[in-house]
Amino acid sequence: MRIKGIAAAEGIGIGQAVRIEDVVLDVAARPIADDDVEVARFQRALHALMEETQALADELAAKLGPKEAEIMEAHVMLMSDPMITDEIEATVRRDNICCEYVIDNVYKTYADMFASMGDELMRQRASDMMDIKVRLLQSLAGVRPVDIGGLAQGSVIIANDLTPSMTAGIRPENVAGIVTQVGGRTSHSAILARALEIPAVAGAAGALDAIKDGDTVIVDGSAGDVFRDPDKGIISAYKAKRTVFLADKKELGLYVGKPTVTLDGVRVELVANIGKPADLPKVLEYDGEGVGLFRTEFLFMDGGAGDGAAAGTGAGTQPAAASGRTAMPTEEEQFDAYRQVAAGLGGKPVIIRTLDIGGDKDIPYMGLEREDNPFLGFRAIRYCLARKEDVFRPQLRALLRASAFGNIKIMIPMVTCIEEYRAARALIEDIKKELDAEGIAYKKDIQVGIMVETAAASLLADVFAKEVDFFSIGTNDLTQYTMSVDRGNSKVGYLYSPLQPALLRSIRHIIRTAKDAGIMVGMCGEAAADALLIPLLLAWGLDEFSVGASSILRTRKRICGYDAGKLQEVADKALSLDTAAEVEAYMRTVVEG
Repeated sequence: MRIKGIAAAEGIGIGQAVRIEDVVLDVAARPIADDDVEVARFQRALHALMEETQALADELAAKLGPKEAEIMEAHVMLMSDPMITDEIEATVRRDNICCEYVIDNVYKTYADMFASMGDELMRQRASDMMDIKVRLLQSLAGVRPVDIGGLAQGSVIIANDLTPSMTAGIRPENVAGIVTQVGGRTSHSAILARALEIPAVAGAAGALDAIKDGDTVIVDGSAGDVFRDPDKGIISAYKAKRTVFLADKKELGLYVGKPTVTLDGVRVELVANIGKPADLPKVLEYDGEGVGLFRTEFLFMDGGAGDGAAAGTGAGTQPAAASGRTAMPTEEEQFDAYRQVAAGLGGKPVIIRTLDIGGDKDIPYMGLEREDNPFLGFRAIRYCLARKEDVFRPQLRALLRASAFGNIKIMIPMVTCIEEYRAARALIEDIKKELDAEGIAYKKDIQVGIMVETAAASLLADVFAKEVDFFSIGTNDLTQYTMSVDRGNSKVGYLYSPLQPALLRSIRHIIRTAKDAGIMVGMCGEAAADALLIPLLLAWGLDEFSVGASSILRTRKRICGYDAGKLQEVADKALSLDTAAEVEAYMRTVVEG
């Protein structure tokens, strides 16, 4: 039997199923005799859980590194957030009701708020809240969670959802694969599974009903397939696939230190996407040639915790764990973060995107009002130009000052008309004069470009190319805006693909326009590492591929295996097709054939 899910962590796992079912806990509303005793009971459970979680974080940091430990460290910070703990204690005292009932309601309320947000990163906060809630209730009930660390070698975990705390306790040498009924590639369990290098499939609906303990299971984390009790032929085929995968993975090490050059000598730049200075060691470890996208909003959201972590619930009625800060980072804080990355790259380029909030990124203290259509509203450059003096100017000053320490380039997001770029550029020139007067060093010829991520920017690419220093194609939003599809809405998810003919034509147009104007053009969306899209990007002449750090070596291997001159015919054929499905099928024959 084959169950289809989402490819969450690549690789092939073959082993015996171990089902982990959710424990049903008693959260009935029971009256209490003494509210002081009940609050003390809650505090004891909370502090014990915080200590246990910190120990998990420390273990992850030692095993995998500080970035992977951030998920559990974020849990410690969420547990200690006074907004939540004060609400629980006050409700227990006010209603004279047991803390189990209150904990269940308070954490569910926060989880529901996060689940309703458009950003996948914020929706993961809902998973964090539910994980903490269940662990607290288990602690109060004296129920010990499943000892995932004690699983037998060759176990394939089957669960509704594998929480971050459960995943953190896994011993990768014993777990052959992970299958969850819910979640996706960006869920915390998927992030940790990739860090632990365990094949994983998420969103495999019905897996717990279909698979019994002890069943032989194959997990294809590269394709999103799960096989229950496969026959000998399928097992043999997947053992062969696993051997090829492991050999291929080992071969990637050979690409460290190699230039990113096609067979016919076309050199491209292979750089990484980051969210904070602490991400830089991974970029260097995987031999990145620079940074193609530094997302600065994470400095404003949580002081640099970046992807995969969040801290605090902030204030007000907003779902505040979107931000662990209560005030904007100062110019000095920003300068220090940008300087660290620029200096750490030793002259390699770093493209830093100016603040991109609004849409799916809310920062309560920044004063954004709720909008009916936030993705079409007051966001990114629109917000920054309206807050020039208190938001935009300090960031641009910090960027210019930091440019004295490395090869910084400034990128303006979400532009739709040339006036927005000109206004940003004029402010930069004004700040340059200010810094000159103050005797502060900066890179005089610093490049300023735009992220091409709207249909308007694509259509006006020839106009922008006359004035900007570079283009960087943001395929996530470009797909969303071109196809009129909410990328967080699963009902229209079939439309969200960079292989849509409309997207391919837009991407080709942007690249061609940049080449005609003699400016650099890169891509910093997820599509830059897409095996099916890479041949087309090479054929059209993309100069820079900006990918996740862990995708650098695989992307380099793919690029180095092509003769760019021979790909033009492939690109012409792909553009002649009418549907995304036809393009995908054709490109699979090119890549896999």
